[in-house]
Amino acid sequence: MGCLSQYLPHPIRGLCLVTPFLLSTGLANLTLFFLPFAKLLLSPALIHTLSSLIAGTLVYRFIQHIFTTINGAEITFSGDTPRPNESAIVISNHVGWSDFYLVQAAADKANMGGHTRNWTRDKGELERVFRGVREGGWKTWLVSFSEGSRFTHKKYLESRLWCELNNKPQPEYLLYPRTRGFIATVQHLRKATHVKAVYDLTLAYQCGEEFQKAPTMWETIAVPKLSLTREQGGMGYRFHVHVRRFPIEELPGDTAGLAKWLEQRWVEKGRWLEARRLRWASVDVLRKTDGIFGGMGRVVDEDSRM
Repeated sequence: MGCLSQYLPHPIRGLCLVTPFLLSTGLANLTLFFLPFAKLLLSPALIHTLSSLIAGTLVYRFIQHIFTTINGAEITFSGDTPRPNESAIVISNHVGWSDFYLVQAAADKANMGGHTRNWTRDKGELERVFRGVREGGWKTWLVSFSEGSRFTHKKYLESRLWCELNNKPQPEYLLYPRTRGFIATVQHLRKATHVKAVYDLTLAYQCGEEFQKAPTMWETIAVPKLSLTREQGGMGYRFHVHVRRFPIEELPGDTAGLAKWLEQRWVEKGRWLEARRLRWASVDVLRKTDGIFGGMGRVVDEDSRM
């Protein structure tokens, strides 16, 4: 299907790709629905492991395969390398639907692809998750998009006004982070001896010359050649994850200190994003110049690939 779908119109191509994904998701949900009834035979830890395996195989890896392998999205990385099999709290900026793919790619580097959870989406069972991680030793990458919502220009203006009124720094390309959820997560999970770190992920996008332009949900599923340049017949998207690892024992112990710590990470994120924008802009200029002079040198943006 991958080769044939390259030649189909995008709506038909998207339908051909999304149909088996929806079927596999339905199968996964059905299996996960009945799995808790096996608790008389299986331990809670084993049920959790099986649930993670089913979700990771039938859902996450399936749609990740569509995005990266079939649709040609190339995700690059910089910064720290995630440690294998390390449970952690993960914080990230929030740009669009495709953030999921970038976070999942980072989790795969740590062999934690089947253990990611978005706690803001699962608030109703948050305490159960905390208890399972603390008492049951569940492996987890507990992901928090700390801005609370996706970045938009309107929300950025609202965030900037709030920061001015409250004497807070407004990070570039970001919304001011909401600290309450992060503080609760750290205070609960630092009691789990196997949760060793906080990973700070900064997600960067570019489409053509438009910085922080992420693809829509439909584009990630239906459109091929996402990362090829427009000169090569592609969409011209860049996808990048900058990773920073912080040992959890080094974080402040009090509420005010944790709030300030998160604020500082967002200020640094904004600076990093501006530096990334300038870097990509300079690479594009060099590539155009290289083309004018007949391609005498090959311009490479040196980041690690998936």
